[in-house]
Amino acid sequence: MDIITVNGLRKKYGRVTALDGVDFGVNEGEIYGIIGPDGAGKTTLFRILATLLLADAGSATVDGLDVVADYREVRRRIGYMPGRFSLYQDLTVEENLNFFASIFGSSVESNYAMVAGIYSHLERFRTRRAGKLSGGMKQKLALCCALIHAPRVLFLDEPTTGVDPVSRKEFWTMLEKLRRDYGITVLVSTPYMDEAAWCDRISLVQGGRIMQTDTPDGIRARFSSRLFSVRSVAMHRLMTDLKACPSVTSSFAFGDCYHVTLDERAGIGELQCELAACGQGDAVIERIPPTVEDCFMSLMQRHDVAE
Repeated sequence: MDIITVNGLRKKYGRVTALDGVDFGVNEGEIYGIIGPDGAGKTTLFRILATLLLADAGSATVDGLDVVADYREVRRRIGYMPGRFSLYQDLTVEENLNFFASIFGSSVESNYAMVAGIYSHLERFRTRRAGKLSGGMKQKLALCCALIHAPRVLFLDEPTTGVDPVSRKEFWTMLEKLRRDYGITVLVSTPYMDEAAWCDRISLVQGGRIMQTDTPDGIRARFSSRLFSVRSVAMHRLMTDLKACPSVTSSFAFGDCYHVTLDERAGIGELQCELAACGQGDAVIERIPPTVEDCFMSLMQRHDVAE
């Protein structure tokens, strides 16, 4: 049974459409990712679900409660961690945690078991002001404050943005432990496509629309084109040369190489000849499996063509 349901949500800011008919459901105890770049509508969606913003159209429920009609009860059952650090910078770590527990008529002691594993990283900083913490420590404190009243559903809006890779991995490990030990449902947004691997299911979003929803493996399995990585000594002009090759249907920069799809009738040999004609005779071409980011780029290309 879905613990979160979203039906036809729409929201505009003037002429800008932030959400354009969004539909999805989240199973109880699931880690569900909303994945897309800045401006895709993720924060607007989360603010509506957290009862902080009204949609122009559509409906949503959390734990069986309507986010508009039952907003007071919804707020008691959710934990919300916004994208920007929103705790009190002049309060200490300990004071922030006590304050957020008191808002919900709870106490740190009554729900400490739920945050103990996370708070252990903060214990030595408990008298430090929140504004003086590192990015990773701020992230952990914000998560503790979102959990201290033992919510059933956790909303995390881009929680790992601006955090170092080690802290990012630690954070996702914490979420998995929370789901496993307490059955918490987690809805999390991120612009980092590689974080899809931590989610049970994901929705790829762009321009206020969901382009595709599935498990990460299911998303990758739907990638219908053959994908190749291409490298050469003259990387500075390789993209221009790839776009000039008749057999190439798409090409995008990915780290130290380019990811390329070919016309269904073409093969590596044909691409090798076309690149050689452009002065890229040393190009190295390899067949590779698609990543979630490859799938996202392909979907964006299709949506752009459709529009």
